[in-house]
Amino acid sequence: MKTFLLIDLANLYFRARHSAHRAASSEERVAFAIHVTLTSVNRCWREQRADHVIFCNEGRSWRKDYYPPYKRNRSQARAALSTKDALEDQKFWEGLDALKLFLDQHTNCTSLSHAELEADDLIAGWIRHHPADQHIIISTDSDFHQLLAENVRQFNGVTDELHTRNGIFDRRGKLVIDKKTKEPKVIPDPEWILFLKCMRGDSTDNIFSAYPGVRIQGSRNRVGLQEAFADRVNRGFAWNNLMLQRWVDHEGCEHRVIDDYNRNRILVDLQAQPDVVKTKIASTISAAAHSKNCPMIGAHFLRFCGRFELQKLSEHSQSFAEIFSRAYND
Repeated sequence: MKTFLLIDLANLYFRARHSAHRAASSEERVAFAIHVTLTSVNRCWREQRADHVIFCNEGRSWRKDYYPPYKRNRSQARAALSTKDALEDQKFWEGLDALKLFLDQHTNCTSLSHAELEADDLIAGWIRHHPADQHIIISTDSDFHQLLAENVRQFNGVTDELHTRNGIFDRRGKLVIDKKTKEPKVIPDPEWILFLKCMRGDSTDNIFSAYPGVRIQGSRNRVGLQEAFADRVNRGFAWNNLMLQRWVDHEGCEHRVIDDYNRNRILVDLQAQPDVVKTKIASTISAAAHSKNCPMIGAHFLRFCGRFELQKLSEHSQSFAEIFSRAYND
């Protein structure tokens, strides 16, 4: 059994971007994002005693063709950027491309990319194809909570927390206490989290609700999400009463809850992609999951550090060379 670090690279990199000092130049902010990204990988590697690192990259998602509004809000936000902000945004993408190229060509780490797949798809696919191994997902994205299991954990580098089915732990291995309730923080049932998101939608990804205004807990005259969730196996009165409801949107179009729920499930559930998508995930992993033997990894890393003036990282090149040299062995 091996322990794999699954890196949601764009998520880690752009989260680090927002931590950079506003007064810094664009070049300094790009360098800072790379520094934080690689430092986080290094720290997790040692704390989790990992055996191999898999960097998962973003492509243009198949979800945009299946559901055209998907992430349209992000495209609109980028289009509204000022010239100055657009240039800085371009520099950050160029920095990410340079990092991806280095990791793919000059390290023995696995690099997963597909033009039509998101990092989420690739991470879920890797776990699905390595059921006997341990996996630590490095990301701040709560969508990965649905994947938590005895062999799957998630490290959030922003809060410095390890999320597991048994609780949320800090770097010292102690349970994190909620400041309001004074009780240990917990991760809700992953199946409930997934059901809730399929019903409520996701405004960050521009996925509309399957039933706007539906309540968590029902009343005497109306079934709520909790009652329908409890009836999801039997598919009895509570399930059908909720799912067969109809509502009309702002454009006068009528919707049936079950139809929009099933649409959202395909978009949100990382185990429910269409078969053609699962085939692409499997082939991408099969093509990339092999032992690499890149030469002069340490020298290439120092050259990369020099390009972005990553002095602190270059001082610990031996530590990074150990991570980047560890190849995948099936």
